[in-house]
Amino acid sequence: MLTPLFERFVEKAPVSVMVRGLLERCMGALALNKIYEHASDRQYTNTLLFSSVFELMNLVVCKIQPSIHAAYQDHQQEIGTSITSVYNKLNGIETSTSRALVVETAQELAQFVRQLKGSCPAWLPGYKVKVLDGNCIEASEHRLEVLRHTSSGALPGKSLVIYEPELEMATEVFPCEDGHAQERSLLGEVSETVEARDVFIMDRNFCVQDFLDRLAQRKAFYICRQHKGLPWKAESKERLIGRVEGTRIYEQWVRISNRQGDTRKVRRIRIVLKKATRDGEKELTILTNLSKTAAPAKLIAELYRKRWCIETAFQELEAHLHSEINTLGYPKAALFGFCVALMAYNALAVVKAALRSVHGVDKVSNKISGYYLAGHLARTHEGMMIAIPEQEWMIFSVMSDEAFTQTLRSLAEKVSLLKFKKHKRGVKKPLTKRTQNLNQPHVSTARLIAD
Repeated sequence: MLTPLFERFVEKAPVSVMVRGLLERCMGALALNKIYEHASDRQYTNTLLFSSVFELMNLVVCKIQPSIHAAYQDHQQEIGTSITSVYNKLNGIETSTSRALVVETAQELAQFVRQLKGSCPAWLPGYKVKVLDGNCIEASEHRLEVLRHTSSGALPGKSLVIYEPELEMATEVFPCEDGHAQERSLLGEVSETVEARDVFIMDRNFCVQDFLDRLAQRKAFYICRQHKGLPWKAESKERLIGRVEGTRIYEQWVRISNRQGDTRKVRRIRIVLKKATRDGEKELTILTNLSKTAAPAKLIAELYRKRWCIETAFQELEAHLHSEINTLGYPKAALFGFCVALMAYNALAVVKAALRSVHGVDKVSNKISGYYLAGHLARTHEGMMIAIPEQEWMIFSVMSDEAFTQTLRSLAEKVSLLKFKKHKRGVKKPLTKRTQNLNQPHVSTARLIAD
């Protein structure tokens, strides 16, 4: 039985209640501390609980607090330790712990997406499509002593992320503390997670024969842009398949070889573009080991074009959430912040799935703005947490999966989509040339309008 005040938030801010319910159920203190104890090799819990540090980072990532110090100052009494202890804990969180947090919570959140029947339409029915890409965390401020004498940008780390478009979630992350490391050096870790009938969509940076071989050996598939350095030999003549929106699509069979001289027969699909890419390229060449029956050439071209969804996800992480906190100079802390942002993004994906199950795929996918969703959460969170005692949220952690799924659906029915309507930008206009008058550094807007 909910209190009248709780009921008011249910009616007026159902999205905030959904997110807080998901955090309580999937990212509560007991669950987080259990993941931490299981994944951590060197760190241990003394006085400061891992869940307390997570809560501080989550407040910053969701733009509820501007910094870790501000979040600590607001929750100092509950934490009970010094700010130095908080930073020491943050700076020592192992990348294995950050990765485990994303993977294990994503698995649980994905179950609710499926139970809600709120998945997006499958890109390739019968296969699990995964988009693989890298993300480099932006340069941090030069606060650490080792950075104070260099003017170069300090990169605190990078990571590879696997994004599943059917769930609209980041289901895997491979963090690396070396900001200058080549992304290909992490492909060995990616290989260990590959399952049969996975389809990896990747850019040319991941077009490495050894990695492509490992995918094929595990009965997985790939749609990968060809790297110019990859050796290949034509097995058949190239032929025109057709035209799509002004682009011409060609296809042929080729053999690609690795350093040991082993070869594999794959399809090579060349796309001649109507307009050049932002890099000035007029052609894209894609390699795939999918059969023509499973995925015709035109479909392969369309699937590769959709690869940009992960770039959009990274942009949303940066714009709507505080995923790259440049005041965190230590690599482990910066990567932990990025992984917490992925968890928040995945929680919002469940909210979108609940909305899709009630309002329809088209309305939510094309007309709901992540910017307005994130802004709504940041505005309502603090007041909601002050008004509703902590113990009242425990109702979400004790109910059955079926009851929780039904609760999410009931809350989604109360959401007014107009509050989060997406506004598509019009056609960009060319910049107007501006005149410069050194003797007149300022002008009166009112006078210019009057004239």
